[in-house]
Amino acid sequence: MIILTVQNLQKAYGTDEVLKDVSMTLQNGQRMGLVGVNGCGKTTLLRILSGQLHYDGGSFSLNKGLKLGYLEQQSTVKEGNTVLQELEDVYLPVREMEQKLRRMEESMALAQDQQTLERLGAEYERLQHRFEEEDGYSWPSLVQGALLGMGFPREQWGQAAATLSGGELTRLCLAKLLLQKPDLLLLDEPTNHLDLAALNWLEKYLIAYKGAVIVVSHDRYFLDRVCTNMTEILLGVSEQYEGNYSRYMELRTERFEARMKAYELQQAEIERQEKVIAKLRSFNREKSIKRAESRQKALDKVERLDKPMEEKQVNFSFGANRKTGEDVLFVKDFEKSYDGRRLFDHVELKMYAGDRIALIGRNGIGKSTLLKCLIGEETPDWGTVRWGANVDLGYYDQQQKTLHPEKTVLREVWDDFVRLDQTQVRSALGLFLFTGDDVFAPVSTLSGGEKGRVALTKLMLRRDNVLLLDEPTNHLDMDSREVLEDALEDFPGTILAVSHDRYFINRFANKVAVLDEHGIEIFQGNYDDYMAMLEKRRMGTEADDAFSGMTRTEAGKEKRRQRMAKEQLKALKNAVKAAEEKVLLCEEAVAAHEEIMADPATYLDPTGAEAASRKYQELKDALSDAYAAWEEAEEALAEAEE
Repeated sequence: MIILTVQNLQKAYGTDEVLKDVSMTLQNGQRMGLVGVNGCGKTTLLRILSGQLHYDGGSFSLNKGLKLGYLEQQSTVKEGNTVLQELEDVYLPVREMEQKLRRMEESMALAQDQQTLERLGAEYERLQHRFEEEDGYSWPSLVQGALLGMGFPREQWGQAAATLSGGELTRLCLAKLLLQKPDLLLLDEPTNHLDLAALNWLEKYLIAYKGAVIVVSHDRYFLDRVCTNMTEILLGVSEQYEGNYSRYMELRTERFEARMKAYELQQAEIERQEKVIAKLRSFNREKSIKRAESRQKALDKVERLDKPMEEKQVNFSFGANRKTGEDVLFVKDFEKSYDGRRLFDHVELKMYAGDRIALIGRNGIGKSTLLKCLIGEETPDWGTVRWGANVDLGYYDQQQKTLHPEKTVLREVWDDFVRLDQTQVRSALGLFLFTGDDVFAPVSTLSGGEKGRVALTKLMLRRDNVLLLDEPTNHLDMDSREVLEDALEDFPGTILAVSHDRYFINRFANKVAVLDEHGIEIFQGNYDDYMAMLEKRRMGTEADDAFSGMTRTEAGKEKRRQRMAKEQLKALKNAVKAAEEKVLLCEEAVAAHEEIMADPATYLDPTGAEAASRKYQELKDALSDAYAAWEEAEEALAEAEE
C-alpha cells in the first residue's frame, strides 16, 4: 500500500533552486535511503514532508491518519527530565491507561448489581486489550533496551537530559522516536554520534520495524543493511532505485551509461542529418531545396535528449617522497586518564610498512586521544612510543583545529607550501573542487565538508609515508568518500585510521585494532572479517570446558601440561620482542650511517671514506643477522601457538 506520494516538488531559497523536480512513492514497510551530494536538498525535503517547511511548487500526499515521526540533526528534550524520564514520557498515555484499569478494578469490586458489573467488565476488557497492544506490560523493558542499545549505561539514566552532549542528545532523541513507533519515520543522519555497537542495534531495530522509513545518511554500510530502495537527488532532480546502496550504485552506473550512449547516438545522427541538409541546399536546385526543407522539418520534430547530468567530483591521490623502514611504530604499555577517569591502559601496538589499520572502539574510549599521543600533541600518563626509520608523519584531524579561520582557502594552503607558486596551489585546490573565487573564501565561512577538503589538499601535498587519520570520512559526501578510498588503496605507505565508517574500513583496512580500557586487540582483515571472527567466538568453541569427561588425575596432568606450555609460550614471546627491538636498533644505526655515506664531505678523506664504507657494511650485516634471528623467533612462536 502506497502511504506517500511526491510529485514534481520544488523549493528555492532566493535564486538558488534546491529542489527542481522531486517525485517519488513510498509503500508501507519500505525503507528508503535518500542520497546526494552535500547541499542537494535532502534535509530540505524531509522538513517539507514533516510540515516544517513550505514548498514552492508540486505536491505531496500522506495517507489520512498516518502518524509521522521526524528526527532532526538538532534535537531538544523536556527541561527537568532525566535521561530515563525522557523515554518514559513516551508511555505517559499507557501509564494513565494502567491507572484507569486499576480504578476500574476497584469499581468492579464494589459493584452492587450484575448489570453494572457486566458493563464495567466489558469496558475493562476493551481497555485491557488496548493496553496490551500499546506495550502496557512490556514498556519498561522496551525503554531499558532502547537506552542500552543507544549506548546509555545504567549509571547515566539519572543524569539530567539537558546536560547531555550534542551527540548524546541525538542518541536519546532517536531512542525516544523509535519507541513512539510512528507509521513513517523520517531520519536525518541518525548514525551520527553512534559507536559500532549502537549502529548494529539500530540496524537490527529498523530491519524489524513494521512501519516505513525515509533516512538521510552518508553511512553506506548502514544503507546497504537497512534500505530496500533508494532515491538520489542530483542537481535538484530525483530518481528512484530498487534495492540497497550497492544495488543503487550498479543501477546508477548502468542508467548513466545507457543514457549517455543514447544521447551520443542521437547527437551523431543530428549532426549527420544537418550535413545532409546543408549538402542538399548547396545544390541550389528547387527539388534539392524541397528535400532539404522536408528533412529539416522532420529533424525539428525530433525530441532532443538532454545530456545526462553529472556532479563534479574531487579527484586526487596520495604519494610518498620516500619509503619507511620495515618497522614503522612501536607503542609499549600506554596509559591515559582524564579527570581521574582512566581511558585505557596497557596499550601495545606495532605497525609495519604497508599496514592499513582501522582503530575502533566505543565512544569516549580515547581513540582520538591515542592518535594525539602518537603525534606528540598529548602526553600519555605512562608508556613509550617509538617511530621507525625514515617515517614522515601526516595527520588528519577530524575537528580541523589546525586550520586558521581568518585565512582564505588559498592562503591556508599556500602558507604551508611556500615553494609552490599560486598556479600550482590553485591547481591542487581545484582537484578538491575549489575553483575561481572559491579560493578567496575565508576558512571560517566553510562547511565541515569544505574544511575537510582543505585539510585533504594539504595532506596530499605533504607526500608523507605514514598517515594518521581521525574520522577522515566525516562531512564528506559519498562520491568524495569513494575517491578518498581509491586514493588510500593506491597509497604506497602505512595507515592508521580512527573510523566508524564500516564501508570505509572494508575498503582500506587489512587489520582492525579494537581499543578498550585494557588495551588493544588486533584482528587480521577488514571489518567484515572482524565481525566474522566475533561470531565465531560467540558460537562458543572457546567457551567449551576443556576438561569435561576427564578424571581428576587426568585433569591435573592436563592443567600442568597447559601451564608449562603457557610458560614456554611466554618465553618465546619475550624472545620475539627482544629480536624486534634488536632489528629496530640496527635499522636506526643503518639509517644514521646512510646519512654519513650520503654526505659529500665523507669522501674528501680516502682513508675515512674507506673506514665509513666498512662500517656501513658491518651495520648492514648486523641488520641482516637481526632479521634472521627475528624470523627464527617468529617461526618458533608460530609453531608453539599451533
